[in-house]
Amino acid sequence: MIDISVKNLVKSFEVGDNLLDDLSFDIHEGECVGIMGRNGCGKTTLFRLLTGELAVDEGEIMIAAGKKLGLISQIPKYPAGYTVEMVLRTAFAELEALHRKIEALEHKLTASAPKILLDEYDRLSNAYLTGGGYEQDTEVDKICNGLGIGRKMRNQEFDRLSGGEKTRVNLGRLLLEKTDILLLDEPTNHLDLKSVEWLEEYILKFKGTVLTISHDRFFLDRVVDRIIEISAGKAEFYSGNYTFYLQEKQERFNRQLKQYEQEQAKLKQLGYTFERMKGWGINNRVLYRRAMSIRHRMDRIEKTERPRTEKTMRARFGEKEFHGDEVLSVKNLSKAFGDRMLFSDVELKVAGGERIALLGDNGTGKTTFLRVLLGELAGEGKIKFGPTVKTAYLPQVMHFAHPERTLYDTMLYEKKCTPQSARDRLGAFLFSGEDVFKTVGTLSGGEQSRLRLCMLMDEKINLLILDEPTNHLDVASREWVECAIDEYEGALIFVSHDRYFVDKFATRIWELEDGKIRDFPCGYAKYRSIKEHETLPRYQPPKKKEKPAKPTGSKELEKLVRRLEREIAAQEQVLAELDAALEAASSDYQELMRLTEERQAQEEELNRLMQQWEDAAAELYE
Repeated sequence: MIDISVKNLVKSFEVGDNLLDDLSFDIHEGECVGIMGRNGCGKTTLFRLLTGELAVDEGEIMIAAGKKLGLISQIPKYPAGYTVEMVLRTAFAELEALHRKIEALEHKLTASAPKILLDEYDRLSNAYLTGGGYEQDTEVDKICNGLGIGRKMRNQEFDRLSGGEKTRVNLGRLLLEKTDILLLDEPTNHLDLKSVEWLEEYILKFKGTVLTISHDRFFLDRVVDRIIEISAGKAEFYSGNYTFYLQEKQERFNRQLKQYEQEQAKLKQLGYTFERMKGWGINNRVLYRRAMSIRHRMDRIEKTERPRTEKTMRARFGEKEFHGDEVLSVKNLSKAFGDRMLFSDVELKVAGGERIALLGDNGTGKTTFLRVLLGELAGEGKIKFGPTVKTAYLPQVMHFAHPERTLYDTMLYEKKCTPQSARDRLGAFLFSGEDVFKTVGTLSGGEQSRLRLCMLMDEKINLLILDEPTNHLDVASREWVECAIDEYEGALIFVSHDRYFVDKFATRIWELEDGKIRDFPCGYAKYRSIKEHETLPRYQPPKKKEKPAKPTGSKELEKLVRRLEREIAAQEQVLAELDAALEAASSDYQELMRLTEERQAQEEELNRLMQQWEDAAAELYE
């Protein structure tokens, strides 16, 4: 069954310039589809067209009859004083209306109430029950726990939340509404790692249809069945997740380029022959007709368009030579706001060239920790930088001293550039033509990130500190930032919820949890493995069983001996597998310790079985 059908869709905001141009696709029931494309290609506009918020210029959109569709791209307005809890409960508006009707009927019901009232009461009660009326509290708690909406936030007024917190609450409200079709526009942008992983599990178990716009490559790899990429207003289809999309897109590019080059070579050869025949045919009608035949043949050849390569930014971080071994040392560092201690007694050292990811749930104090390191906030303890260390910082929330200035003027005044240098540097970050005369205050979040990076790139640094550097960037821009960081050889400390980014760069993990920073001298994959092992229940040796009553006859003793021999053989196999695992984990200290403990417990179990077998065998063969 088709849940969404889009046929020949056209949408433009400027005359003669179609943002979506003859776009067509079908979404089947139960699919999870990723919508991809560069920022500004029309992804969010498509979602607004699907919900009816915008009207189509041409074409048609069909949503399956009876299917409820939900989108969180815009934050609704709520009455003054509405708490987060009240906002979440708006998801149950229909159930609450049912409940009020039931209560009103209860006042009318008496022993002599007419049958029509009793039937209506039964109908409404059943609808309330089957609709989940008695499970509202459980559902709200489950969603809030998954998305990290704590009890304190639930009691806050919604209007006092940050933009990211409002988006998270509205995502929770949408999930509680039990829609048939979810439209998720960058759902992971304001979630921490635990909440993203919870959302992935929720989507994987969701029985409805999901369309998601996302630049989170791990998220796309885990949840989507296929990808629709919007390019030049049209749709390209990829029948797999993000990894499949990358491979298939490159293969398509290579095939198209090869076909284009073959056609051009053929046309060049025919063109050369045509010109010669045409020259010879000035006084020879036969040769002239052959020349015209070649010309017609060239016209009939189907022309393949040369595949376009995306325009990319071209710049790199300036680097200052580092002398010495220690970039940064932290001793007994603590920071509190009032009675709330964010972190305490932190002791860390950073060496040259290290790449450290600072991870933790939202609200644990990661950004505060970075700002304390940089001296923007006061903290207790000692922070010491190496004598030749020069830092650069990209904050999560961009702030420009003069948002009324144009990009061009910002570079001239704040970076002391020459006019040509300002143009060149902005051009390297894809700000060209009239774009350089936009005012900074009118830029999108992604454009502001690009401008701030542009301003950082020329500085001679050896310690780069980034707070959510890939937020608001599309996949192409994220890959460009990754290329720039790849070439940078200085020390790097960064906060990110982009698991692809963390996995690519982190050689060390700092985990901020419960006011402490735990140091993991390993990459992200190893860190995840350690955390998963820690959450597994520790092996508990089996309780010593009471000695069973001795079998009285030889047949019972024979059965016992054979059973014990089978159990001993199985236990020896367990030990053999553990020995192989120990050998494979010889370079993994954490895993080695866990396996050693488990082997010791299993060996004790084998000794117990052997003792039982010896006792039974001795009695049998006496």
